[in-house]
Amino acid sequence: MPDSRLHDSARALLVAPDRQMADELRLLFESQHPRTLLTVLGTYPNRATLEQCAAQGLDYCFLDTTSDRGAAFAAMSVLNSICPEAPVFVLLRSNDPDLFLQCLRQGASGFLIQPFTAEQLRNALAKLSRLHSSGGAGGESLGRVYCVMPGKGACGATTVACHLAFALLLRQKAAKVLLADLDGLTGTLGFLLKLKSNYSFADALAHSGGLEQDVWKVLVTPCHGLDVLLSPESPLEGLPDGADPTPILEYSRRFYDAVVLDTAGAYGDWSVSLARSCDDLLLVSTNELVALHAVQRAQAYLARKGLEPSKIRLIVNRYSNQVGLCREAIQTALQAEVFETLPSDYEAIQRSLMEGKHAPPASQFGKAITALARHLAGEEPAEKKSSMFAGLFGKSKG
Repeated sequence: MPDSRLHDSARALLVAPDRQMADELRLLFESQHPRTLLTVLGTYPNRATLEQCAAQGLDYCFLDTTSDRGAAFAAMSVLNSICPEAPVFVLLRSNDPDLFLQCLRQGASGFLIQPFTAEQLRNALAKLSRLHSSGGAGGESLGRVYCVMPGKGACGATTVACHLAFALLLRQKAAKVLLADLDGLTGTLGFLLKLKSNYSFADALAHSGGLEQDVWKVLVTPCHGLDVLLSPESPLEGLPDGADPTPILEYSRRFYDAVVLDTAGAYGDWSVSLARSCDDLLLVSTNELVALHAVQRAQAYLARKGLEPSKIRLIVNRYSNQVGLCREAIQTALQAEVFETLPSDYEAIQRSLMEGKHAPPASQFGKAITALARHLAGEEPAEKKSSMFAGLFGKSKG
């Protein structure tokens, strides 16, 4: 049964331009959960209205997706960005598998189909209750998900993902960190860390409807304090139709303090779903002109898919003032702040590859990754002396 908070003091939002749909659900709430404070909007709200609702407190939302699918998806994207802890349940006129899939990819948590029944509402609130009750030991907040995505191949995104996971682990004693290789075609985390497993994220997908701790322990592989979810040993030619990573990420948030995803790139439904579902999207590039051009294209693609630009953290790997564009030139070209630069530290990285370990924290790369982990945690990055002179001495090749 849902906990009492969900019907005694919950604040819910109902967005339904379809008046019949709105009246039907409102009457159901009045009969089943009369103490719920239900705000009803008869038009799709803009960002300012949603921010006002979130500021007053919002536990969950019901959203009519059939009156205007584009407007509904836009509202869902804003809700997920400003109030990610408030699940969105979509309202449908009929059983439409194609629309189901599209809604899941937009971040929906569940569905109610007309005619609405007390059982449907009870199941939705039961799911919400499970999410709240399992949000970590002692009622702690859900873990944060970092999606590491290459702007262009060979930019070192997998190296960044791997080392970031270890840096997050080292930052906090007793932290639980998951490193997941969600690149089904060219995933290399197993090779990088010298790991093998009979299971992969494809098996997690197959069990996504009923992931439990006993199953999860079999799927992940321990590695120097991390849990690692590997990609399949044989490349997946294509993900199953309707493959949705959301259940895996929701489960992971509940049991890990931090989740680091290693992904294939920005393009395709799978990658877009990961980008939408994560808390921070680390878009990795080098400062070479071709790589930065690829990042610019990736930014445009993700923007067209409705991703909030504020979620993207631009990481410049193998950065050097002596080669490629300087930091200021990159920011001007991409019209985006460089979140962090990571140095080229060939010797430390190659040694870590040979040993199947992360680069030492005292190495140049190790120190930079530690700084990145602190920056992501909200700590102000240390002022870099070189940044004062980058505009003067940084070389810019065009």
